[in-house]
Amino acid sequence: MLNKYPKVAIVYLSFHSEPYIDDVVSALKKITYPKDKLEFVIVDNPHPQYGPSVRFLNETVMPLSGNELPHVTILPQTENLGFAGGNNAGINWALEQNFDYVYFHNNDGFVATDFLEPLIETMEQDKKIGITQSLVMLHPETELINTSGNTFQYLGIGFCNDFRKKRTNIDLAKNKEINYASGAAMLMRVDLLKQFGVWDKDFFLYHEDVEYSFRLKIAGYKVVVVPNSIFYHKYSFSRNKEKFYYIERNRYGVMLMFFKWPTLLLMLPMGIVLDIGLLLFAFKNGWVKEKLNAYKYWLSWKNWQLWLKKRKYVQSIRQIKDKELIKDLAGKVEFEDKSINNPVLKYIGNPLMNVYWQVIKRIIFW
Repeated sequence: MLNKYPKVAIVYLSFHSEPYIDDVVSALKKITYPKDKLEFVIVDNPHPQYGPSVRFLNETVMPLSGNELPHVTILPQTENLGFAGGNNAGINWALEQNFDYVYFHNNDGFVATDFLEPLIETMEQDKKIGITQSLVMLHPETELINTSGNTFQYLGIGFCNDFRKKRTNIDLAKNKEINYASGAAMLMRVDLLKQFGVWDKDFFLYHEDVEYSFRLKIAGYKVVVVPNSIFYHKYSFSRNKEKFYYIERNRYGVMLMFFKWPTLLLMLPMGIVLDIGLLLFAFKNGWVKEKLNAYKYWLSWKNWQLWLKKRKYVQSIRQIKDKELIKDLAGKVEFEDKSINNPVLKYIGNPLMNVYWQVIKRIIFW
């Protein structure tokens, strides 16, 4: 039980939130955490097709502010800042208002009644925990897990743990350390956001949650999932050109920022093999232009200077060795979309990458 209730800003990143806001509001009405200790901060990124949702939110959500809901603040944005930039608008507001924690609430999901207390209790009991993630369940298939924490494959591809597994079939420790937290439903300390900075807006989309989890881990903090905290996610996996471009571009960035040069050199041979496979995948799906654009981005010296500056900062806060950072990275690639998990990947690619990883992981002592 909590002896005191810290102030928490729930940052909701709105992106054409009209189809989702009713469930969000209905859930927040029922939460058990004291509403006077909360602020519901809605950051509205304008959608390229549907435009901003500010007018709709003012009409439907604001009348409930401070009454049925916690006090509501709407932060309209004039342009789409992406996932990282949009969340940063909420973070900066919370920093200015002297909140203790920030909870990141995905656009297309909603919280369980008592989602917040277990997260706060966990972080109050252990100051070395930098991020706590709710257990994210699918909706409407609420008996199935969306993610119990995410895993980073050593060549830069992230995936959900325990995807579509039944909660009753999974034995989750009370505070299980995870590779990185899903940005869909996670709690962060404001004092660490002040110390280590806000989310990296240059990621724009994808891998920004990997980057911040690794940023705190390399500084000596833990990232855990708290299974007693539940977030329901109306999750739909989709593939498109924009997503493919940012995932490809940003995975290189994460690797460059966090791994030491000898580690990167050991990863390089299998990285080339994976890239050949991804080029074939891009060709099959008509995304060769996006794959080449990711290469083009990294052929720019200006971009290298930007990311080397990020690397310099990350290495300056390092408290752990690569050996510690990589211990839970995956050797295989897992995809939620089973159409990607073709026989070549399953029987050749994944076994080859995994064997190579098991070998070089034993070499890395630094």
